[in-house]
Amino acid sequence: MYLSRVRVATQGLDRNALVKLLSGDAYANHQLLWRLFTQAEERPFLFRQEIEKDQLDSRESPRGLPLFYVLSSREPEPVSGLLECQSKSFDPQLSKGDRLLFKLRANPTVARKHDGEARSRRHDVLMDAKWQCRQQGRDTPWEVREAMGAGAEQWLRNRSEDWGFSLDSALQLSGYRQHQWQRKQRQICFSSVDYEGVITVADPERLRDALFNGVGRSRAFGCGMLMVRRG
Repeated sequence: MYLSRVRVATQGLDRNALVKLLSGDAYANHQLLWRLFTQAEERPFLFRQEIEKDQLDSRESPRGLPLFYVLSSREPEPVSGLLECQSKSFDPQLSKGDRLLFKLRANPTVARKHDGEARSRRHDVLMDAKWQCRQQGRDTPWEVREAMGAGAEQWLRNRSEDWGFSLDSALQLSGYRQHQWQRKQRQICFSSVDYEGVITVADPERLRDALFNGVGRSRAFGCGMLMVRRG
């Protein structure tokens, strides 16, 4: 596996592509990063979007532009005049009991079956928690925010064992965003939220699988890339 930091040379974009990049259009950014893997038939990567000024020091001349972290099964090939890459091999050696700092941008969802419908439908966990809270007559802004945060945290705690780790303490939640765009007369919608905290490795192989393959839904659109480091 390869972990890469990718910067964009904006002179290589037309005006429409630049607007999509700056607006955080997840589909457009997914298509842009595909250009690093022209020989791949299936998507070989996960990615996470950040902002250069938050990730780079002054020696690297950070701009107020998106920067991407890309995890891939094959080494990306830079695109001259458009995409610059700094890549390194990624093969973490994990042991049970290791404590790691983590970051995750995820699309937390819950399946609900509605009256008269044969199949369940997926809902944004935070919006579902908001609706449930108000159904219970708890509709003050503080109560709603607390319910949404609790719903998002419980979503991750419920899945942590399957992904090979346990959560050590309260999580930091931020960056909740709803994404929406039109694609071939079909509307694509999903939400994302950023998790940050400390985990303990419970099953090294399961955690390696989660690191290499991503977790949750909307992995093609910048979600699901679990980033860890030692404290």
